[in-house]
Amino acid sequence: MTISGQSTDKGREALLAAALLRIGGDTQGPRLFKDAVWPTLRAWADVERSPILLAQKLGWLPETARTAAERAVAEAVKAQDRAKALGLSLVTVADDEYPGLLAQLPDPPLALWTVGSVSCLAQPAVAIVGSRNASPAGAETARRLARGLASAGLVVVSGLARGIDAAAHRGALDGRGPTVGVVGCGLDVTYPRDHGALAAEIRTSGCLVSELPPGTPPLPRHFPLRNRIISGLSSAVVVVEASERSGSLITARMALEQGRDVLAVPGNVVSGCHRGCHALIKDGARLVETVEDILEEIRWVADPGRLPDPANQSQSNELLALVRAGEVFSVEDLSERSGLKAAEILAELGRLELEGLVARSGVGTFIRLP
Repeated sequence: MTISGQSTDKGREALLAAALLRIGGDTQGPRLFKDAVWPTLRAWADVERSPILLAQKLGWLPETARTAAERAVAEAVKAQDRAKALGLSLVTVADDEYPGLLAQLPDPPLALWTVGSVSCLAQPAVAIVGSRNASPAGAETARRLARGLASAGLVVVSGLARGIDAAAHRGALDGRGPTVGVVGCGLDVTYPRDHGALAAEIRTSGCLVSELPPGTPPLPRHFPLRNRIISGLSSAVVVVEASERSGSLITARMALEQGRDVLAVPGNVVSGCHRGCHALIKDGARLVETVEDILEEIRWVADPGRLPDPANQSQSNELLALVRAGEVFSVEDLSERSGLKAAEILAELGRLELEGLVARSGVGTFIRLP
């Protein structure tokens, strides 16, 4: 599903204007987009009229469609100028850099604002989502799974929210792999406000993405749009700790509609915070306990280039030498003994965990296996 013959500045401007119109006016969902909007956008013979035609398709009356389209074009110009000043990039559905997996959706975003490495969006990826009010155990599980996925050479996608999302991003960073944060606001808006440092780390090693132009606030109606991009960029979605009304279940439903694999981590049946995951498992989602479960489900073979090199293996062996078999230890313990930073130790422990040499014995503690 691509648009051909569009390479001019006017065509790009018209496509961005169409994206702004769609965000503001499409209330009838993917069917309208697939049946009516795509044919309009593909008719590039009259590219400058396409925003007007699209405005009519999206419900504006003919006498108001031109005004709406002209306003959208003006907003598109302003958005591009503002993005340029902020160092943001724009990738449209007509560009070669647009992720192919996302383009397969019946309602793909027409334009993506990005900062960081756009190439991450085309790499094999798994999404990890879940509760904003995550328990320590749930956050640790998400972080462990993400670290393992990153170590296996996969991109970890999530929504930069509090709780499970943040833990997933941090786990991918621990595993020294790229991670993609898809947000429900403009990329110049920090949301949540206390995630500025995390967003900066993601931008350095991965990519931040939004369908919404710079300056857009995080409104509730924007997050379903964001969720379909999270699942759309991924071959599978893993749900960690979700209640019956968790927004992550929306992402799971969209993933199923998009033909993606859905996996879920089970939890304590007494706690209501796992009921959403249990419902997914009852409906056929793959039960996940380890990163190997995910890799098996998506039939992924770890990239040899991501496996520990001799230097890293030497460092891992040095850490193992600091603890006895059966000893319970923490990252802080190893940091004091080795002089290494916590981030370096976590990355090494992730490798050792994948190799079956250490295991988690609690929140923040590990045990060396015999």
